[in-house]
Amino acid sequence: MSTTVSIVTLGCKTNQFESVAMSEQLQQAGYRQVAFESGADLVVVNTCTVTAATDSQSRNLIRRARRFNPQARVVVTGCYAQIDPQGLSQLPGVSLVIGNQEKAHLLESLTTLDQADMIQVGDIRDSKTIDPLTLTGFEQRSRAFVQIQNGCDAFCSYCIIPYARGRSRSVQVAEVVRQVEKLSANGYPEIVLTGINIGNYGHDLQPPIDLLYLLKKIEESNFSGRRRLGSIEPTELPASLYKYIIDSDWICPHFHVPLQAGDDEVLQRMNRHYSIDFFHKLVNDIHHLQADAAIGLDVITGFPGETEQQFEQTCQLLESLPFSHLHVFPFSKRTGTPAATMPNQISGTVIKERAALLRQIGEKKYQTFAHRFVGSELELVIEGGATNGFRKGLSANYLSVQVPVATTEPGELLRVKIVDQCQDGLLGERV
Repeated sequence: MSTTVSIVTLGCKTNQFESVAMSEQLQQAGYRQVAFESGADLVVVNTCTVTAATDSQSRNLIRRARRFNPQARVVVTGCYAQIDPQGLSQLPGVSLVIGNQEKAHLLESLTTLDQADMIQVGDIRDSKTIDPLTLTGFEQRSRAFVQIQNGCDAFCSYCIIPYARGRSRSVQVAEVVRQVEKLSANGYPEIVLTGINIGNYGHDLQPPIDLLYLLKKIEESNFSGRRRLGSIEPTELPASLYKYIIDSDWICPHFHVPLQAGDDEVLQRMNRHYSIDFFHKLVNDIHHLQADAAIGLDVITGFPGETEQQFEQTCQLLESLPFSHLHVFPFSKRTGTPAATMPNQISGTVIKERAALLRQIGEKKYQTFAHRFVGSELELVIEGGATNGFRKGLSANYLSVQVPVATTEPGELLRVKIVDQCQDGLLGERV
């Protein structure tokens, strides 16, 4: 009987990609993947450490794994493991803690699990190259991810990720293209190019290149379907890049651009190197060129010293911008970052209130954007699972559309007519 394994994942698309890669390694070695609640023999918890809340969720998953199977061996990896391996190793039931780089050698670590050191976490900041994880498929998903880059050199004052992911390191162009072609040949209608800071792609390679160069090489390759880009920093989205994306019908009209604050002084203390005027012009220029494009923004509220006036300026800026999606992050102190020790920390109650107000702005923007498409046709990638007789599909411009189960199959790329708007997004009928 094969050993059962369950992998649970918190955090970003890079973590999701790496979990699928680890799962593929394990299944090829004879492990049988089961649901987390089934009480697997081996549980891999791929953690996130962006906020204190994700740290807490990671610890809770470790405890739950032991409740489902007291004999389970728990392996902890991911960004929380990279930052605090000692603390995690002391939790009951944890057999092994490995860092982000060590994910590529998970099988080797497991073969010597009882004899090996309990903590296998290297100094990721010393790594100058990336050892890319590869995939032949993206299990139980209609969309696949390809990792093009890892790490970050920005060192925003609130962010722990450069310490957890190391310096920016790019996957070679040929390897990215090979992965795109392979997943496309395996039938995935959408592939997402992901990383920690993809706008910095290629700057570390010799000779240095950029994301636009990579996209042009992908365009020359043998693939079908559509491609979507992950988050790109505003200073790494020049006109040459966003105009190329807009002019390329094979790239989804979807821009995810972190704002973080609507006040120049707060941005400066965040170590964000752009102004509000710069950001305002960037978003409006994209919208002017492609009004139907999804534009997603990130914003942090409750940053130390954020006054009521500065928060109000953020609200006013958001109200004025033509965006479609808003991700709101309440500020969370991360030990080891400059922001954690800044004066004038904002109370949790105030942060919660401000976050709620920002989410209301974001919801209004989304509903207004979505309503524009009632009566029009959109191309969807249908996702798996069904609820109340409907499956969810995702449009190229990142709209969620509910379509009757009887007319759809998971992983299908199909065209629908939008017939109505509902609380969960839009309702569509197959054309």
